[in-house]
Amino acid sequence: MAKQSQVPLAAVIKPLATLPPDETPPYLVDHGETGPIRCNRCKAYMCPYMQFIEGGRRFQCGFCSCVTEVPPHYFQHLDHTGKRVDCYDRPELSLGSYEFLATVDYCKNNKLPQPPAFIFLIDVSYNAVKSGMVSIVCQELKTLLDYLPRENPDMDSVVRVGFVTYNKVLHFYNVKGSLAQPQMLVVSDVSDMFVPLLDGFLVNVNDSRLVIESLLDQIPEMFADTRETETVFGPVIQAGLEALKAADCAGKLFVFHTSLPIAEAPGKLKNREDKKLIGTDKEKSLFQPQASFYNSLAKDCVAQGCCVDLFLFPNQYVDVATLGVVPVSTGGSVYKYTYFQAQSDQERFLNDLRRDIQKPVGFDAVMRVRTSTGIRATDFFGSFFMSNTTDVELAGLDCDKAITVEFKHDDKLSEETGALMQCAVLYTSCSGQRRLRIHNMAVNCCSQLADLYRNCETDTIINFFSKYAFRGILNNPTKAVRDTLVNQCAQILACYRKNCASPSSAGQLILPECMKLLPVYLNCVLKSDVLLPGADVSLDDRAYLRQLISCMDVAETHVFFYPRLLPLTKLESGSLPVAVRDSEERLSKGGVYLLETGLHLFLWVGASAQQELLLNIFGTQSFSQIDPTSLPVLENPFSQRLREIIESFRAQRSRYMKLMVVKQEDRAELIFRHFLVEDKSASGGASYVDFLCHMHKEIRQLLS
Repeated sequence: MAKQSQVPLAAVIKPLATLPPDETPPYLVDHGETGPIRCNRCKAYMCPYMQFIEGGRRFQCGFCSCVTEVPPHYFQHLDHTGKRVDCYDRPELSLGSYEFLATVDYCKNNKLPQPPAFIFLIDVSYNAVKSGMVSIVCQELKTLLDYLPRENPDMDSVVRVGFVTYNKVLHFYNVKGSLAQPQMLVVSDVSDMFVPLLDGFLVNVNDSRLVIESLLDQIPEMFADTRETETVFGPVIQAGLEALKAADCAGKLFVFHTSLPIAEAPGKLKNREDKKLIGTDKEKSLFQPQASFYNSLAKDCVAQGCCVDLFLFPNQYVDVATLGVVPVSTGGSVYKYTYFQAQSDQERFLNDLRRDIQKPVGFDAVMRVRTSTGIRATDFFGSFFMSNTTDVELAGLDCDKAITVEFKHDDKLSEETGALMQCAVLYTSCSGQRRLRIHNMAVNCCSQLADLYRNCETDTIINFFSKYAFRGILNNPTKAVRDTLVNQCAQILACYRKNCASPSSAGQLILPECMKLLPVYLNCVLKSDVLLPGADVSLDDRAYLRQLISCMDVAETHVFFYPRLLPLTKLESGSLPVAVRDSEERLSKGGVYLLETGLHLFLWVGASAQQELLLNIFGTQSFSQIDPTSLPVLENPFSQRLREIIESFRAQRSRYMKLMVVKQEDRAELIFRHFLVEDKSASGGASYVDFLCHMHKEIRQLLS
């Protein structure tokens, strides 16, 4: 059935996901010095699927069926149904998700970890200073240092901090609390990077607050008149990595960078933006990193637990495909603010930075997915590194990162027992504690195609297909990747038509109930900027989106490929307006609509929008007097509810969405139309109706 239907079997896992407000955090289970209890053979962790036998003295593993002795301290009697009498007092026997406290055997070099460190590395070249980026970062860090991640909200964070500025050379700062002034040490030999000071570089915020604040005030002044335009990039990451090595801890580098690193140094890059390659067989080379230097640097970072977050402020091509290698391989993030201007982009950048510094994060993590006999994990998609086929290594893992795992069917499955999955993540918490987070899931198995098609999870399939395709373009022509997707979906739907649908004329397109939307979503993936770019889409943007999607969860890919479009005629408190389809024909000239993609927010205003609406939203009755640069704060219920909705959308997403007001017939409408995904796109992407006809033709061909 798996072969015949071509439906992929995959799971999207978000190990440190933010909990809904009504959930308690996962319980932390401490089994003392012996550590968590596991199956002797497959090493699965104790969970509700272990079967206790022989009066409770042994347990049989639900994953591999091996029998293991129960240690004396964990022994408990069984009740008349064969369940342990303490089963509901123990999270690991009654819950799907929980944590174990790890022992020293689970730590690197068998010693308990040091608390992690955050290092801020700020580009101070001409562009960085001129755009206002340097002074904004320095100003904001003074406040943000109070919000470093912590386990207990009443205690100070134990995360230490360090500061580096750079252009063609690197400047390290000694911010030891006992100094009257911060001291700068310059390393100009960037070919052999080392950290010129050990004591006073990584400090506790409270011990060194005055010195740090003095430094952050001085940096913008020191470089105010700089004429240096060239930057390095490789040595910057090396510097952070060396500092973490010297301190023997894991941590995160926050790099604020502006331009293509063309200065003479390891990792130097050249401009290879070549529009002529798009659509040719050589296009794939543009998505591959241009220097192997960054791949081996990434490997070193992962070994140390050094995660890199990159904030880019480019005015031209910076080669995101190469600069993103280290962030993507270490479980970090890339943020991009093209043509950054303090006035208009500050809000988005600062919100992203605040969230990025404060969000829950684990370090030096290893994830393993175990399954019961019959299926096994064979492929992984996301931001991480793998040195073997089973361990997903994450120098950093935050609450926004999802990992998509593909399973292959490799043995008999039975409908009686179903199948089990267990995801275990070993990580160091932000307080320096070594922990294991365990997630368990049991799924049903079926032997009838009709049951399979009744239970398909279309949004998850699209998440998987998009990641599969976006990885595929690294090694295949983009057109071949698109054709493969269309072909696989046609096979999925043809198999249903042939085996499950009631007989009907060949002229009818028949789709399974829960896959009715597969074609519309698939079409959105096919005409995304990554697989089918418009003329104005830069190479950097395509590389950026490709990396971004690789670690999105299902809700994020859903709204990214098929944006939410809400008509704003009536707004009731407590509920959202019913969304309409993403097509121009659904827009009425007399209306106002909110469109959300997870990365952008648009407010589209029809040319003959009702005066009352305009008055409520913009404080003016005339369409021509609307100021598209901002949404005014007005004291009426409609305006308040609209701003509430916008805020709630922003709160749901991992990146801050800037609101763009678009007046009908305005130039900005071109950008807005790009997201009306059911219509024909400027880059030649099919409309939904045309694609449906194409799909139907493909299905009929397969059936004949």
